[in-house]
Amino acid sequence: MSTPEHAPDAAAPVAPGTLPDGGSSSLADGDWHRMHPLTPLFKGGLALLVVAGIVITNMRDKFIAWAVRLFAPDEAGYMGQSGDPVDWVLENDLVLLALLAVLGLVVLLVAIFWFLWRFQQFRITGDHVEVRKGLLFRSHRRAPLDRVQGVNLTRPFPARLIGLAKLEVVGAGNDANVPLEYLSTTKAEAVRADILRLAAGARSARMTAAGAAPSQTAREQILGSVNAGVSGLIEGVDLADVAPESVVKIPAGRLIGSQLISAVLWILFFGAIYLISIVAMYLGMTADGEDSAEITIGLIGLSLGMGIPLVIAVVGITWAQISKSLRYSIASTADGVRITFGLLTTVTETLPPGRIFAVEVSQSLLWRPFGWWTVKINRMTGKSAAQQSSGNAQQFNIVLPVGRRADVERVLGLVLPGIAPQEIAAMWENGVTGPVADDPYRTIPRRAAWRRPLSWKRHGYRLTAHAVLVRRGYLWRRLAVFPLARLQSVSISQSPLERLQRVARGQIHSVAGPVTGNLSGLERDDAIALLDGVSRAAAVAASADRTHRWAEHAAEAAQP
Repeated sequence: MSTPEHAPDAAAPVAPGTLPDGGSSSLADGDWHRMHPLTPLFKGGLALLVVAGIVITNMRDKFIAWAVRLFAPDEAGYMGQSGDPVDWVLENDLVLLALLAVLGLVVLLVAIFWFLWRFQQFRITGDHVEVRKGLLFRSHRRAPLDRVQGVNLTRPFPARLIGLAKLEVVGAGNDANVPLEYLSTTKAEAVRADILRLAAGARSARMTAAGAAPSQTAREQILGSVNAGVSGLIEGVDLADVAPESVVKIPAGRLIGSQLISAVLWILFFGAIYLISIVAMYLGMTADGEDSAEITIGLIGLSLGMGIPLVIAVVGITWAQISKSLRYSIASTADGVRITFGLLTTVTETLPPGRIFAVEVSQSLLWRPFGWWTVKINRMTGKSAAQQSSGNAQQFNIVLPVGRRADVERVLGLVLPGIAPQEIAAMWENGVTGPVADDPYRTIPRRAAWRRPLSWKRHGYRLTAHAVLVRRGYLWRRLAVFPLARLQSVSISQSPLERLQRVARGQIHSVAGPVTGNLSGLERDDAIALLDGVSRAAAVAASADRTHRWAEHAAEAAQP
């Protein structure tokens, strides 16, 4: 993804304003374009503002002293600070020189930021999205459009206030994402639409009635982005091109309630640590022969020392989950499934068709009385292993934080295109909440029930024309769906004990993510059937898959 700046350009030259596959915005014309003029502020200027705030805070007493000298000179004598640099400047009449030095530093920093902005550019060709940047240390990143796994549009809260957004093209590979930061929100949305349309293989642009937007000055760009940012805070974002009937939203009360119930698990976890520490301390102090007063004081100190941080940790974890999921919505667009979430910092993710490798519907025991479920996916993120373990990266694998059956079925219909509604209903009846009479799943035989004493009747798999379904769990019910067209591999294995019991283990392999395909205790014949059946069905499904250049294939199918 990264190549030296002087590397030869693999993209064929194109005339300005045209693209081989068509372009719909003024930024998707094959030419190099710069980021928003305020980009340096958010890539380095905010750090300067923080430093300035710290300096001002530390000089608070000095400002107070100056104010006192102005209005009450007789009362300000006690505020003298010998050896203070500011006093030295004042005493030696170097105020003008100091102000000129500060002004020179500001001008230097502005010049550095300006050069950084001038040397950070991007372009969209018919085959790639490219970003080049750097003055002394240059880099050039290129993302092939035919390997785009999605496009994320992130609006960090400070940037969102003035209508800026960060666009990230998600590639297929380790550290393969290409960021475009920052653009005005309007331009970022236009660029996102063009990237997805070109990746789809569409041959014509979706032009607006007004035609291409006229060029704007830097001042007009800043004013327009600020107005858009304020409007977005009030009205919401990414609502223009979604299909209204496909939108799935979560009531705020349900979302908050589900996270508070989940917080019970954290309370039990931290509470167990707290009780163990209290008991261990009590036994230790008793063994040392300390009296009851000392033991009481020690326990109170430990309670305050551990209890308060534990409470803060539970509250922080719960609030982080709530704030990330507020204003959640998922909907269908012409470019794929669009997921939006976040209260202050808003993230919009667009997943093109065929970029989801596994889907899992799950329910914890605490959610069962309310009929709530969550839906997670496996997808290529273009991030390193360390980045994928972070909380923000894990959020991208959740497509439905909490929902009822109707919500789950609508989401499954969005993320699993090509599967009929009646098949999704069968997934629910037989897989999510099953087993039922005439169970179609191949499960653990009774002689191996000791391996899964609670869930052995549920633990198993089913092979359909489109996917492998893996059903597991009794207390924590799960149904994992692995589309055959994007299946990585399947394997079976046996230990000596399993050979004696004539059972085997199976593994459905997918890309890295929260959804796993582990199976255990299967009948030997069922395990062999899994290996043979999935291998044949996956080859057939992959040959018939048309999600690689989905718009191009759709246009071909529509031709007489």
